[in-house]
Amino acid sequence: MDLQGKTIVITGAATGIGRALALTIAKHGPRHIICADIDGASAQHTADDVGGSAFAVDVGSDQAMAQMIEAIERDIGPIDVFCSNAGILRIGGLETSLADWQRSWDVNVMAHVSAAQHLVPRMLERGGGYFLNVASAAGLLNQIGAASYGVTKHAAVGFSEWLAITHGDQGIGVSVVCPQAVKTAMTEGLEHSAAAVDGMITAEDVARICVEAIENETFLVLPHPTVASYIQAKAADTGRWITGMQRLRDKFDAPNSE
Repeated sequence: MDLQGKTIVITGAATGIGRALALTIAKHGPRHIICADIDGASAQHTADDVGGSAFAVDVGSDQAMAQMIEAIERDIGPIDVFCSNAGILRIGGLETSLADWQRSWDVNVMAHVSAAQHLVPRMLERGGGYFLNVASAAGLLNQIGAASYGVTKHAAVGFSEWLAITHGDQGIGVSVVCPQAVKTAMTEGLEHSAAAVDGMITAEDVARICVEAIENETFLVLPHPTVASYIQAKAADTGRWITGMQRLRDKFDAPNSE
Protein backbone atom coordinates (compact mmCIF):
# COMPACT_ATOMS: atom_id res chain seq x y z
CA MET A 1 0.00 0.00 0.00
CA ASP A 2 1.16 3.48 -0.87
CA LEU A 3 0.92 5.73 2.19
CA GLN A 4 0.70 8.92 0.17
CA GLY A 5 -2.66 10.62 0.58
CA LYS A 6 -3.81 8.18 3.25
CA THR A 7 -5.45 8.85 6.61
CA ILE A 8 -3.49 6.93 9.23
CA VAL A 9 -4.12 6.25 12.91
CA ILE A 10 -1.27 5.31 15.25
CA THR A 11 -1.93 4.18 18.81
CA GLY A 12 0.72 4.46 21.50
CA ALA A 13 1.97 7.47 19.53
CA ALA A 14 3.27 9.49 22.47
CA THR A 15 6.65 7.76 22.69
CA GLY A 16 8.73 4.86 21.43
CA ILE A 17 7.73 2.94 18.32
CA GLY A 18 4.46 4.85 17.96
CA ARG A 19 6.10 8.26 17.89
CA ALA A 20 8.82 6.98 15.54
CA LEU A 21 6.10 5.59 13.26
CA ALA A 22 4.38 8.98 13.11
CA LEU A 23 7.61 10.81 12.28
CA THR A 24 8.57 8.24 9.65
CA ILE A 25 5.16 8.02 8.00
CA ALA A 26 4.99 11.81 7.84
CA LYS A 27 7.82 11.68 5.28
CA HIS A 28 5.66 9.60 2.91
CA GLY A 29 3.01 12.21 2.14
CA PRO A 30 -0.02 10.98 4.10
CA ARG A 31 -3.23 12.98 4.02
CA HIS A 32 -3.49 13.05 7.81
CA ILE A 33 -1.92 11.32 10.81
CA ILE A 34 -3.93 10.78 13.98
CA CYS A 35 -1.80 10.21 17.08
CA ALA A 36 -3.60 8.34 19.86
CA ASP A 37 -2.32 7.59 23.34
CA ILE A 38 -3.55 7.32 26.90
CA ASP A 39 -1.20 10.28 27.52
CA GLY A 40 -3.10 12.88 25.53
CA ALA A 41 -0.63 15.71 26.09
CA SER A 42 2.29 13.70 24.74
CA ALA A 43 0.16 12.45 21.84
CA GLN A 44 -0.55 16.08 21.01
CA HIS A 45 3.19 16.79 21.02
CA THR A 46 3.73 14.06 18.42
CA ALA A 47 0.75 15.30 16.42
CA ASP A 48 2.15 18.83 16.42
CA ASP A 49 5.44 17.50 15.08
CA VAL A 50 3.74 15.82 12.10
CA GLY A 51 0.94 18.32 11.49
CA GLY A 52 -1.69 15.83 12.58
CA SER A 53 -4.38 15.41 15.21
CA ALA A 54 -4.31 13.84 18.66
CA PHE A 55 -6.71 11.77 20.73
CA ALA A 56 -6.40 10.82 24.38
CA VAL A 57 -7.69 7.27 24.40
CA ASP A 58 -7.36 4.10 26.48
CA VAL A 59 -7.06 1.44 23.79
CA GLY A 60 -8.00 -1.19 26.36
CA SER A 61 -11.55 0.22 26.36
CA ASP A 62 -13.72 -0.84 23.43
CA GLN A 63 -16.04 2.09 24.11
CA ALA A 64 -13.14 4.55 23.90
CA MET A 65 -11.87 2.94 20.71
CA ALA A 66 -15.32 3.06 19.14
CA GLN A 67 -15.75 6.71 20.03
CA MET A 68 -12.34 7.64 18.62
CA ILE A 69 -12.88 5.77 15.36
CA GLU A 70 -16.34 7.27 14.91
CA ALA A 71 -15.01 10.79 15.55
CA ILE A 72 -12.15 10.36 13.08
CA GLU A 73 -14.37 8.92 10.36
CA ARG A 74 -16.92 11.70 10.89
CA ASP A 75 -14.66 14.71 11.35
CA ILE A 76 -11.39 13.91 9.57
CA GLY A 77 -12.06 11.23 7.00
CA PRO A 78 -12.11 7.50 6.29
CA ILE A 79 -9.29 5.64 8.02
CA ASP A 80 -7.06 3.90 5.47
CA VAL A 81 -4.37 2.51 7.79
CA PHE A 82 -4.68 1.64 11.48
CA CYS A 83 -1.37 1.12 13.27
CA SER A 84 -2.28 -0.71 16.47
CA ASN A 85 0.95 -0.17 18.35
CA ALA A 86 0.04 0.47 22.01
CA GLY A 87 1.12 -2.26 24.41
CA ILE A 88 2.06 -2.89 28.02
CA LEU A 89 4.60 -5.11 29.76
CA ARG A 90 3.95 -6.67 33.15
CA ILE A 91 6.95 -8.43 34.69
CA GLY A 92 6.11 -11.56 36.67
CA GLY A 93 5.01 -15.17 36.51
CA LEU A 94 2.30 -16.95 38.49
CA GLU A 95 2.31 -14.15 41.05
CA THR A 96 0.94 -11.72 38.45
CA SER A 97 -2.46 -10.55 39.64
CA LEU A 98 -5.59 -11.38 37.67
CA ALA A 99 -6.18 -7.65 37.32
CA ASP A 100 -2.79 -7.27 35.62
CA TRP A 101 -3.55 -10.26 33.39
CA GLN A 102 -6.84 -8.63 32.37
CA ARG A 103 -5.22 -5.28 31.68
CA SER A 104 -2.56 -6.96 29.53
CA TRP A 105 -5.28 -8.83 27.65
CA ASP A 106 -7.31 -5.67 27.06
CA VAL A 107 -4.39 -3.61 25.76
CA ASN A 108 -2.23 -6.22 24.02
CA VAL A 109 -5.03 -8.21 22.38
CA MET A 110 -8.49 -6.69 22.53
CA ALA A 111 -7.29 -3.31 21.24
CA HIS A 112 -6.46 -5.07 17.95
CA VAL A 113 -9.85 -6.79 17.98
CA SER A 114 -11.72 -3.55 18.70
CA ALA A 115 -9.99 -1.74 15.85
CA ALA A 116 -10.86 -4.52 13.43
CA GLN A 117 -14.47 -4.85 14.59
CA HIS A 118 -15.12 -1.15 14.11
CA LEU A 119 -13.13 -0.68 10.92
CA VAL A 120 -13.24 -3.84 8.79
CA PRO A 121 -16.92 -3.41 7.77
CA ARG A 122 -16.23 0.20 6.78
CA MET A 123 -13.06 -0.75 4.91
CA LEU A 124 -14.76 -3.58 3.05
CA GLU A 125 -17.54 -1.25 1.98
CA ARG A 126 -15.10 1.26 0.51
CA GLY A 127 -12.76 -1.30 -1.07
CA GLY A 128 -9.97 -1.94 1.41
CA GLY A 129 -7.70 -0.82 4.20
CA TYR A 130 -4.69 -1.83 6.21
CA PHE A 131 -3.86 -2.95 9.77
CA LEU A 132 -0.36 -2.85 11.21
CA ASN A 133 -0.44 -4.75 14.51
CA VAL A 134 2.67 -4.38 16.65
CA ALA A 135 3.12 -7.58 18.65
CA SER A 136 6.52 -8.96 19.71
CA ALA A 137 8.92 -11.82 19.16
CA ALA A 138 7.43 -12.94 22.48
CA GLY A 139 4.30 -13.73 20.48
CA LEU A 140 6.27 -16.28 18.46
CA LEU A 141 8.75 -17.53 21.05
CA ASN A 142 7.64 -16.42 24.56
CA GLN A 143 8.94 -14.07 27.23
CA ILE A 144 11.16 -15.24 30.08
CA GLY A 145 10.05 -13.55 33.29
CA ALA A 146 6.81 -12.06 31.91
CA ALA A 147 4.00 -14.58 31.60
CA SER A 148 1.16 -12.20 30.76
CA TYR A 149 3.23 -10.47 28.09
CA GLY A 150 4.25 -13.67 26.32
CA VAL A 151 0.75 -15.10 26.39
CA THR A 152 -1.06 -11.98 25.21
CA LYS A 153 1.45 -11.34 22.45
CA HIS A 154 0.86 -14.89 21.22
CA ALA A 155 -2.83 -14.03 21.05
CA ALA A 156 -2.07 -10.81 19.16
CA VAL A 157 -0.17 -12.78 16.53
CA GLY A 158 -2.97 -15.34 16.37
CA PHE A 159 -5.62 -12.69 15.83
CA SER A 160 -3.54 -11.03 13.13
CA GLU A 161 -3.23 -14.38 11.35
CA TRP A 162 -6.99 -14.89 11.59
CA LEU A 163 -7.66 -11.40 10.24
CA ALA A 164 -5.38 -12.01 7.24
CA ILE A 165 -6.85 -15.45 6.58
CA THR A 166 -10.41 -14.20 6.76
CA HIS A 167 -10.15 -10.84 5.00
CA GLY A 168 -6.72 -10.69 3.37
CA ASP A 169 -8.10 -11.51 -0.08
CA GLN A 170 -10.89 -8.95 0.31
CA GLY A 171 -8.71 -5.87 0.25
CA ILE A 172 -7.77 -5.86 3.94
CA GLY A 173 -3.99 -5.83 4.34
CA VAL A 174 -2.42 -7.04 7.57
CA SER A 175 1.10 -6.86 8.95
CA VAL A 176 2.10 -8.17 12.37
CA VAL A 177 5.38 -6.82 13.73
CA CYS A 178 7.41 -9.04 16.04
CA PRO A 179 10.62 -7.37 17.24
CA GLN A 180 12.83 -8.47 20.07
CA ALA A 181 14.07 -5.74 22.42
CA VAL A 182 13.64 -2.15 21.21
CA LYS A 183 15.09 0.91 22.96
CA THR A 184 11.97 2.50 24.42
CA ALA A 185 10.67 3.55 27.82
CA MET A 186 9.12 0.08 28.16
CA THR A 187 12.52 -1.61 28.03
CA GLU A 188 14.46 0.75 30.29
CA GLY A 189 16.40 -1.37 32.77
CA LEU A 190 16.05 -4.50 30.62
CA GLU A 191 19.19 -3.96 28.56
CA HIS A 192 20.78 -7.08 30.04
CA SER A 193 17.67 -9.27 30.08
CA ALA A 194 16.97 -12.38 28.00
CA ALA A 195 14.86 -10.31 25.59
CA ALA A 196 17.95 -8.27 24.66
CA VAL A 197 20.22 -11.25 24.07
CA ASP A 198 20.52 -10.32 20.38
CA GLY A 199 20.87 -6.62 21.12
CA MET A 200 18.42 -3.73 21.10
CA ILE A 201 17.45 -1.80 18.02
CA THR A 202 16.00 1.70 17.92
CA ALA A 203 12.36 2.64 17.56
CA GLU A 204 13.35 4.49 14.39
CA ASP A 205 14.70 1.24 12.93
CA VAL A 206 11.44 -0.52 13.69
CA ALA A 207 9.38 2.33 12.22
CA ARG A 208 11.34 2.23 8.97
CA ILE A 209 10.86 -1.52 8.71
CA CYS A 210 7.14 -1.14 9.45
CA VAL A 211 6.68 1.38 6.66
CA GLU A 212 8.47 -0.96 4.25
CA ALA A 213 6.17 -3.78 5.38
CA ILE A 214 3.04 -1.73 4.68
CA GLU A 215 4.34 -0.64 1.28
CA ASN A 216 5.22 -4.25 0.37
CA GLU A 217 2.18 -5.72 2.16
CA THR A 218 4.36 -8.13 4.16
CA PHE A 219 2.47 -10.11 6.79
CA LEU A 220 5.14 -11.28 9.26
CA VAL A 221 7.62 -8.52 10.04
CA LEU A 222 10.81 -9.50 11.90
CA PRO A 223 12.97 -6.46 12.71
CA HIS A 224 15.44 -8.91 14.28
CA PRO A 225 16.00 -11.39 11.38
CA THR A 226 17.47 -14.05 13.68
CA VAL A 227 13.96 -14.64 15.07
CA ALA A 228 13.19 -16.58 11.89
CA SER A 229 15.82 -19.20 12.78
CA TYR A 230 14.45 -19.44 16.32
CA ILE A 231 10.95 -20.11 14.95
CA GLN A 232 12.33 -22.84 12.72
CA ALA A 233 14.20 -24.44 15.63
CA LYS A 234 11.07 -24.34 17.76
CA ALA A 235 9.00 -26.04 15.05
CA ALA A 236 11.66 -28.65 14.28
CA ASP A 237 12.06 -29.87 17.88
CA THR A 238 9.89 -28.10 20.43
CA GLY A 239 11.19 -30.12 23.35
CA ARG A 240 14.77 -29.22 22.56
CA TRP A 241 13.76 -25.60 22.09
CA ILE A 242 12.11 -25.51 25.54
CA THR A 243 15.28 -26.94 27.07
CA GLY A 244 17.23 -24.17 25.38
CA MET A 245 14.83 -21.56 26.73
CA GLN A 246 15.25 -23.02 30.23
CA ARG A 247 19.00 -22.58 29.89
CA LEU A 248 18.45 -19.00 28.73
CA ARG A 249 16.22 -18.45 31.77
CA ASP A 250 18.97 -19.69 34.05
CA LYS A 251 21.52 -17.41 32.38
CA PHE A 252 19.59 -14.22 33.03
CA ASP A 253 18.19 -13.08 36.35
CA ALA A 254 14.53 -12.14 36.14
CA PRO A 255 14.19 -8.33 36.16
CA ASN A 256 12.55 -6.57 39.07
CA SER A 257 8.80 -6.12 38.92
CA GLU A 258 8.93 -2.33 39.30
